[in-house]
Amino acid sequence: MAHRTERIGKPRATGNLRIGDHWNAITIIALSQSNPLKAVAELVENSIDARAKTIVITRGKEKGQHYLRVKDDGEGVRRNADGEPDFHYVATHVCDSIKRRLKMQGTQGLQGEFGIGLLSFWTLGEDLLLTSAGDDGRAWQMHLRKGDPSYRITPRPALFPEPGTEVLIRGILPGIKNFSGEKIQWYLASELRDRIRHSGVAIRVIDRTARAEFKVEPRQFEGRLLHELDDALPAQNEVYAELYLNAHSPANVVSLYRSGTRVLENLAELEVFARMPWTSGYVQGIIDAPYLNLTPGTRLGVIHDATLARLANELAPLEGRLAKIIEDQQRAEEERASRDVLRSVQGALKEALLALPAEEYDWFDLHRGEGKRRPRTTAGAASGEAAQAEEQAVPMEVGAYPEISEPQRQFFEYAGPLFSVVIYPTSSVVEVGGSRPVRAVARDRARRVVEQDLTHAWKVLEGEGTLEPTDGEIATFRAANEPGLARVEVVVTQGDVVCRAEAQITVTASLVSKTGSGDSTYQGLPGYTYHKAAGELWRSRFDAERNLVVINNGHRDFVYAARNKMLKLRYICRLFAKELVLKNFVGIPQDQLLERLLELTLYTEENLR
Repeated sequence: MAHRTERIGKPRATGNLRIGDHWNAITIIALSQSNPLKAVAELVENSIDARAKTIVITRGKEKGQHYLRVKDDGEGVRRNADGEPDFHYVATHVCDSIKRRLKMQGTQGLQGEFGIGLLSFWTLGEDLLLTSAGDDGRAWQMHLRKGDPSYRITPRPALFPEPGTEVLIRGILPGIKNFSGEKIQWYLASELRDRIRHSGVAIRVIDRTARAEFKVEPRQFEGRLLHELDDALPAQNEVYAELYLNAHSPANVVSLYRSGTRVLENLAELEVFARMPWTSGYVQGIIDAPYLNLTPGTRLGVIHDATLARLANELAPLEGRLAKIIEDQQRAEEERASRDVLRSVQGALKEALLALPAEEYDWFDLHRGEGKRRPRTTAGAASGEAAQAEEQAVPMEVGAYPEISEPQRQFFEYAGPLFSVVIYPTSSVVEVGGSRPVRAVARDRARRVVEQDLTHAWKVLEGEGTLEPTDGEIATFRAANEPGLARVEVVVTQGDVVCRAEAQITVTASLVSKTGSGDSTYQGLPGYTYHKAAGELWRSRFDAERNLVVINNGHRDFVYAARNKMLKLRYICRLFAKELVLKNFVGIPQDQLLERLLELTLYTEENLR
């Protein structure tokens, strides 16, 4: 008996990959879209690719089921040899998009290339009805169901032939029932910004659940368009950059687009661009690179291949130019912020010094243009200076004109109706038998001084002393011959508006002489500057020669305070108070210095804004 030996073949060393379970592959592809709004955007893009001029997206509820409808007036589904919509091709050519072949042949204005956009309805609802008319005007529809590999094509009765395509998704998934028409509108305005602009398509979103209708307008960026960046890219470059310089905000990001469709909301999400200027927070806009390769599953990312490296190289000159513009913007903002801080601190100090006893805080020349003032020595001199400070307008002779007229005031510079009144000084000290002028300052809601149609009524509420006159803006308090505490009140009326204010006057047998640096002149409120001395313990110093408060912006306290605008303002204000108290109360005990610091800080921070 002959024995036959079987030859066992060696396994093949090469071969081709193929799908073992086609339906499982289709399921994975259909569920790969993680963003339902992106799935809606892909349906809209299909309509734009079909040359639609009008697209209507309707969200509503019918027979207890939520639905979403996308209807356009485009060319519809391509026809077969019989002139009917070729739904069989659509259903049997998943991942084989005809648009990709058309683009290879030179057709422009098409975005789809993967042939899987229609399957994204699985992330939106349970059923899809795709309706399109044939050449004879008769409408046909294809029915797909989530999780079902079969499809059905049936005629759809219609009174009149309608052009275009209608996609109806029924049984909206519970997790996305609440995404509104407004949310769809805002998403499409950013996602398809340039596709809408270039195609001229009109997109409307009708939300029947919310009884609202929205028109999708391409997103408009904020800030200044940077025209000077046009020559930063090579002339033959395919990259399009539209960038806007805006005030610093974490919301300012540059989006990455491909052929008018957004790929990434923030370009800095890519590691190669996670650097200045894309992370600065000063720039918003778009970078459009049509040659990028997208990730087919989510269509929300790019493949890190040679095309991405090409984009990074082409944007390098633009990055350098943009970084210089941002640096100039930061410098200008820092200078403007420094001026605002100085204005706020000096304004708060002026308000505080007007409320504090003048004998104790009369260090500063608060009246711009008056030059150096002499220290007050007697109560009479104080009264004379107060009267002199209230300048009266000198009437001019008829026919005389000033050489330089005052600039015309803007509308917002005119005072509004009476809102509040304050007595200056709010607290003061006067010798027995002496006098002290007090003034009622009326202001509107914006703290502008009100001068028109006012009536004043002064009276002493508590203590000994007299006020005269009792019906003017300025009254003189005459102290009694014995020490004590007096409270005065003024009532200011403008029409039906009545405001009250009180002040406290201390009558003492002897005034404490001013303890100071010995300087008989007044320098005015100082400015400030920064000096970075990280690691050193001093927070601030006073430069008497330049009349500046030097602030150590490298100190850990300054770094901590700089995180918040108001916290930084209060910190600088306290440094001012510290330096001014140290300079002007030389030689007094430490406990009294702290008392002065607390007093000045209290009255100053009340007026910070």
